Amino acid sequence: MKQQQVIHTVERTYRCDVCNKTFRVRSCLKLHQRVHTGERPYACDVCNKKFSRKQYLKIHLLLHTGERPYCCGVCNKTFTHRDSLKLHQRVHTGDRPPHCDVCKKTFSCRGSLKVHQCINTVERPHRCDVCNKTFSYASILKVHQLVHTGERPHRCVMCNKTFRDTRNLKIHQRAHTGERLYGCDVCNKTFIKKEALKIHLHIHTGERPYCCDVCNKTFIYPSSLMLHQRVHTGERSYGCDKCNKTFSDRRNLNVHQRIHTGERPYCCDVCNKTFTFTSSLKLHQRVHTGELPAHCDVCNKTFSRRCSLKVHQRIHTGERPYRCDLCNKTFMDSGKLKVHQRIHTGERPYCCDVCNKTFIESGKLTVHQRVHTGERPYCCDGCSKTFIRKHDLKKHILSCCNQQS
Repeated sequence: MKQQQVIHTVERTYRCDVCNKTFRVRSCLKLHQRVHTGERPYACDVCNKKFSRKQYLKIHLLLHTGERPYCCGVCNKTFTHRDSLKLHQRVHTGDRPPHCDVCKKTFSCRGSLKVHQCINTVERPHRCDVCNKTFSYASILKVHQLVHTGERPHRCVMCNKTFRDTRNLKIHQRAHTGERLYGCDVCNKTFIKKEALKIHLHIHTGERPYCCDVCNKTFIYPSSLMLHQRVHTGERSYGCDKCNKTFSDRRNLNVHQRIHTGERPYCCDVCNKTFTFTSSLKLHQRVHTGELPAHCDVCNKTFSRRCSLKVHQRIHTGERPYRCDLCNKTFMDSGKLKVHQRIHTGERPYCCDVCNKTFIESGKLTVHQRVHTGERPYCCDGCSKTFIRKHDLKKHILSCCNQQS
């Protein structure tokens, strides 16, 4: 108790001459100054990585020795770091992570929450004259002002990309060096940034700390919450300059544009067939593996995709849940409805790059292009005659078989 009273009454007489942060003990000031000087006097004998504090080196050495000294008392799982054990224990206790009552931000431990609360309650005397944002330290204000000036004084020597501050430059340089300092104790996945590891740990703890204030749906990643919120706002900020289709996420736009550019970056290592989407490649690979995981309980037909099974089951139930607003025609799946609606709108988004003929659906364009390439992929086993379309082969087999019999 006396020791705690001394801590609270002792004046913070030692001041950092760079950022004006104050300390009660000279040794703490010396440790802090290494943030500015970059001094890292403690080196690992195995990989030569350097650290500013001896305790950081001790923790790092556990990666080389394989020692995992922290053990869960419930399931006996072991961890390299005490913090990782504390996070894991929430799986058994069901505890929710500590969070800030003001901004709802969540933290892995109560100590981090206290630091956050101190930062947000401390005096912020340094004001930006452009946007009026305030800061605790003049040094942080200087970095912030670069947002308005556009100045990015820190340059990567490998790729010439520029950054506003040295911290982001250092993180970026790990992309070139392959350095991934932060490792998950549960699955050994490694990360360039500490923040990425913290978010990743939510997968193992089951925490979903980011909550939608409209429908209360929760998410592991803040970016997932932001994307989800556009469902409620209707925001679709990313537009295709070819067909004017809009998207809520830039990544979805980038993938969509491959339809127009013809880019097919995903290649099957068995038959070299290429695909626009990774999901299409994965589904295609089941042709080679023979995997058909989805199974119809009525007719025992199997499918490579669960969604294909759902559509198939409507044959048995008679369900046609998708209705055209213009002619009331109904369809078993939404894709067929979209194609049908183009009859009313006149939209023909798929264009042949040889003769400029346009088509309502991509499959018809693919078949048409065989006229130019000469490809005839469907072959009769009886007479070896080849066809452009599967439908033509089926008709031929009926007549061919009838003649032979």
